[in-house]
Amino acid sequence: MSLLCFTRGPFLIHTVARYARGRCTVHTWRPVQTLQEGTVETFRLLAFGPLLPAKIHGRTGAEFPAIKKWFKEPGLSFNSSYLGQFGDHMIPLEMTDGETTFERAEAPFSIFLKWAERARTETPQQRLYIAQASLDRLPKPMQDDLPIPELVTKTGKGDVYDTSIWLGVAPTYTPLHRDPNPNMYLQLAGRKVIRLLEPDTGQAVFDGFHLASGSKASSKFRGDEMMIGQEKGFLEAQIWSDATREDGKESVGFEAILYAGESMFIPQGWWHSVRSIGTGCTGSVSLTIPEDDYMLI
Repeated sequence: MSLLCFTRGPFLIHTVARYARGRCTVHTWRPVQTLQEGTVETFRLLAFGPLLPAKIHGRTGAEFPAIKKWFKEPGLSFNSSYLGQFGDHMIPLEMTDGETTFERAEAPFSIFLKWAERARTETPQQRLYIAQASLDRLPKPMQDDLPIPELVTKTGKGDVYDTSIWLGVAPTYTPLHRDPNPNMYLQLAGRKVIRLLEPDTGQAVFDGFHLASGSKASSKFRGDEMMIGQEKGFLEAQIWSDATREDGKESVGFEAILYAGESMFIPQGWWHSVRSIGTGCTGSVSLTIPEDDYMLI
């Protein structure tokens, strides 16, 4: 495995590449437990209480009107006949070329919808993504299309600390990071694969880059370095290269593929990275659960 394209200078290239090969690469991915029933009792017992990741099959997402109203055959394209009425509403957008530039800006929703339609048949150099946008930034009718599912309201106190939305066109990518609170990640359209690391394993991967490069960063407060540059390249290679370790030791991670209508519980502190699969539009929503909710279990 080589990280030459992500680093600068002979010494840094050698050090980071050696560290990546010998110490950090996670190459064994086990399937996340799947809760076929998806009942509140099962979820509380097997995931929420013990703070273990779990894929919930086809329950929580089915409660969202957004799945049918926002998308044409979820995963194909956005339903402009419905969403177009909100075209003048200002939304937060991420703009990137995937390598060297990354910006955030406010723009009319219509700008994103027009770009998404063009991106279905072309390969635009600049990519747009509505990423981690607070639900209260959306028009009220769109907020109403995303009611809090029963699995969240009837587990713990039923509180939701924050709600975020992701809308884009494949390929989409969220770098390796961890959240300070547990959250429920629900897939509205398209497919995504999520790879997760236990807190200590993920921290070791994160620290690996900064130890080798001599840089410093907080794993709690992440900025644009997540999206472009050396850190992004290093962490992406660690999680998605599927390379093996030269020292023969195994590091274990967990993986799940989410389809429209499915959801994933991600416990507090678990590191995770997300990629879309296939083509077409993608949509996801994340419900952040207050830390003290699971302490009641």
